[in-house]
Amino acid sequence: MSGSVALTLGDPAGIGGEIALKAWATLAGEIPFFLIGDAGQMADLAGGLGLPLRRIAAPAEAAAALPHGLPVLHHPLPRRGAPGRPEPENAAAVVEIIARGAALARGGAALALCTNPINKKALKEGAGFAFPGHTEFLAALAGAPLAVMMLAAPALRVVPVTIHIPLRDVPDALGPDLLAATLRITHEALRRDFGLPAPRIAVAGLNPHAGEGGAMGEEEARVIAPVLDRLRGDGLRITGPHSADTLFHAAARAGYDVAVCMYHDQALIPLKTLDFDGGVNVTLGLDFVRTSPDHGTAYDIAGQGRASPSSLIAALRMARDLGLRRAGRR
Repeated sequence: MSGSVALTLGDPAGIGGEIALKAWATLAGEIPFFLIGDAGQMADLAGGLGLPLRRIAAPAEAAAALPHGLPVLHHPLPRRGAPGRPEPENAAAVVEIIARGAALARGGAALALCTNPINKKALKEGAGFAFPGHTEFLAALAGAPLAVMMLAAPALRVVPVTIHIPLRDVPDALGPDLLAATLRITHEALRRDFGLPAPRIAVAGLNPHAGEGGAMGEEEARVIAPVLDRLRGDGLRITGPHSADTLFHAAARAGYDVAVCMYHDQALIPLKTLDFDGGVNVTLGLDFVRTSPDHGTAYDIAGQGRASPSSLIAALRMARDLGLRRAGRR
């Protein structure tokens, strides 16, 4: 297996290329990685930032090229376009780059996959992209029945059970099978990839005050608690359902390794509040390691040289660490 992390370009009109170059300059060879993207576009970006790059023909060349510039595995884009303005003609190529990166990670040519942010609306309109986001697309590529999204930072790990759906649809989507599968995948990932032999999982309720005995909702008693009881009987260390408004202060966080939440913002608001730049998106349940910076395409600052590579650097570090542990090399 290669020791290099494959990094996808993400949206060509976003900040993916810029932060990749800045990450290369900051890391100074600490993490072997290469970018999959259009070498011509990246050369223009590199020139504007005064940073070097090296075009490679295969992932195996990345380690030797890394000291001399950001290694770029060429994948052509139909149009260069302008920063901040996504081109519909590029949508299919963006999807192809993600699939190429996943194939390299699954086949062992890359240690892990790290993905730069995409614009789901632009991909849907330009290429008929039928997935709510990276997580669901990568699950389909890997043939995984369920992929779970974790956001991880030094101070907190969170997992939302439901992800990219409207809030009004959450109660209907929150079934016992989905909750149980999410908890089992999370437990196994913490053991295998994060090196925690007996993970402690805290589970949030759906409603205010975790339903307050049914006065504010019935999902805790009807759906959540029975699943937790069953998994505790199977030996998992699970507590809850907890009131979400008391789950994320420092003393509470000391009592668990991950908080499993019922919907997207219930999980991501505390994570991003605690560590906006250090949060990493990790996909659990795949047969390869995938991480991503926890921010969007940032069209408003694309092409201005202002984008921070901090979250990408955290994502690359985690991709390397999880990849090495998955490969039995850590």
